Parts: sequence; structure tokens; C-alpha cells
Amino acid sequence: MSSTEQPDARIVPAVPPARPVRVGAGEELRIARLPGLTLTVRSRPPIREGLPPALYVHGLGGSSQNWSLMMEPLADRVDGEALDLPGFGDSPPPDDGDYSIAGHARAVIRYLDASGRGPVHLVGNSLGGTVSTRVAALRPDLVRTLTLVSPALPERRLQRTAVPTGLLAIPGVTRLFTRLTKDWDAERRTREVLALTYGDPGRVNPENFALAVEEFERRLALPYFWDALTRSARGLVDSYTLGGQHSMWRQAERVLAPTLLVYGMRDQLVSFRMARRASAAFRDSRLLTLVDAGHVAMMEYPEAVARGMRELLDDVTGREGRAGREGREDGGRRGDPRARTAPVPGPDGSGAARG
Repeated sequence: MSSTEQPDARIVPAVPPARPVRVGAGEELRIARLPGLTLTVRSRPPIREGLPPALYVHGLGGSSQNWSLMMEPLADRVDGEALDLPGFGDSPPPDDGDYSIAGHARAVIRYLDASGRGPVHLVGNSLGGTVSTRVAALRPDLVRTLTLVSPALPERRLQRTAVPTGLLAIPGVTRLFTRLTKDWDAERRTREVLALTYGDPGRVNPENFALAVEEFERRLALPYFWDALTRSARGLVDSYTLGGQHSMWRQAERVLAPTLLVYGMRDQLVSFRMARRASAAFRDSRLLTLVDAGHVAMMEYPEAVARGMRELLDDVTGREGRAGREGREDGGRRGDPRARTAPVPGPDGSGAARG
């Protein structure tokens, strides 16, 4: 249990959603039932059999739908699935009420163990990036590569625009916020979220905005919506306070998987200045900077992020091929896994710069 959670915290019983969750064209939705845990899994069938598996993990307040735009251009490279973390999207709360980073990471690990899909190309955004970092550190056997989009790793000095989100972790603040915003409809709430998470909210077309409002209305009808959001925020803030081997930066240093770090220069929740520290912490990393993106680059610039991930996959495939050849030639000795990928300089057409 997180040190900031009360031992008598109420666990809200799960009930069926008021409306069915949206399933995009070409997507499939299924339920994975594990002891004490039920997870909704969104997938886009690969264009051919035998592609390596990938797993996408959303951020705080998000859902598997956050990955729909990015899963499509990668369907020719990976067999992709996206989870709804416990209490989010269409997944009910966990039976044990554990919304800590460790609890969410345990849910991902349990799913991967049960499905037998590992090692996967693991992709996480924001809170999902923190969760994915912990999974990669604890279970390197389950992670082939790691892609982190604006990972919510500890910052010494939060951006001013990120403070309200952090305040959700304080007991009573959510109740106060809901009282102050009781007159806000789902459209107003959706606009506020887009303004906070997008570099340019104007990139969301009217059709997708209407779908986002519809999804927000569906989630607000869930009796555990605020509970899951608040306690997950509390779990994230609590992870920032951990020291020693449990520190998230120490966890990052333990990650062996080749890592792609994606940061948006207009991110109001995770400061771009953290990119340099993350590049130093993850031992085998490359950095993709999106000049005009905010906190959810995989939704604003899905093609650019997918392109960065393709380059990572190409690099890893090439390394594995060379390692196999060298292993046969030198009796099985392998190269140094700490070798850092050479940067790819220069901007691309989406406003991205690699380095």
C-alpha cells in the first residue's frame, strides 16, 4: 500500500458502464480476467502473422483509446495491444484497490505473464511511462524495447501548469474540485483537458472532439471515476518521494532494454528539461524531440512517434542480427548491452528533431 493512502480507503464496487466503450474501425476489444483483476484490452490485428508483440500503456485519466492513432501506422511492424489500466477506460477497479505505481506495474506484469506475449515492445505515456519503466526494471525478460512518451518521472521543480494535477493527490482536493466545477459539462471538461495536454488543441478535428466529449460523459457516469483518478495521482506523487533502490530514477538506471524517449517542447505537465536527465539515466537510449507537441505526442503526431519507434525496431533488429552472427563466430560471446545508439540528427517534416 502506498504510504499516502489510508488503510481504510473505501473500494468502490465496479458496475457496468452506462454506455459501451467506443471501438474504432479495425480495432478489437476483449476482456482479460485474472484473479482479483479484470482488464480491457484493445488491439489492432497485424497485417500479417508472426509480427513481434507490442503493449501500449496510457497515462493518468487516459485509456487504451489514446493509442488508436499510433497503433494503425505500426500494424505492419508489431502485433499491438493497448491496456486499460485498472479503474480507467473500460477496466473496473482492482479488487485490492491498489492504484500505486507498483500496483499498476503489477497489473501489467500479470497480464504479460498470463498472456505469454513477452518479451514485448513496451510503450508508455505519462503515468504509463512511469509504470512501464518499473516493469522494464523489474522484469527485463518481458521487455524487448521500451518507448516512453513524456514519462512522468520525478522532477525537482514542477512546472506551474502541472501543479493542479499534482494537487489531486492531496486528500479532499478532488472533492473540492468537483464542487467548484459542478456546473461544467463534459464539453467544457474536455476542452480543459485538451488545453492542458495538447501543444495545439486546434489539431483535434470536430469529429474527434465530439468522440472525446462522448467518452468523457461515459466515464463521468462511472461511480469510481474520481476515486481511480485521485488515488492513481496519489500513487504517482508517492513514487516521487521514494529513495534508494526504489527511486524511479534508480529504476530507470536498471532498465536494460533499448529505449526511445519522446518529449514535446510544449508539454505543460512534464518539462522538456527532463529529457537530458532521462537520456543520461536510461543506459541505452535515443531521444526524439517534437517541437510543437504537448503531453500526448502519440495523439498529436502519431506518424512522427511511430516513425521514431520504427527506427528503434530497425536498430534493435540489426543489433540482434549482428549479435547472432558474432555469437556464432566467437563461440557465443555477446556485445556490451550498454552501448548507446548513435543519435540521428536533424528535423523532419512533422517538426520533430532527433538527438
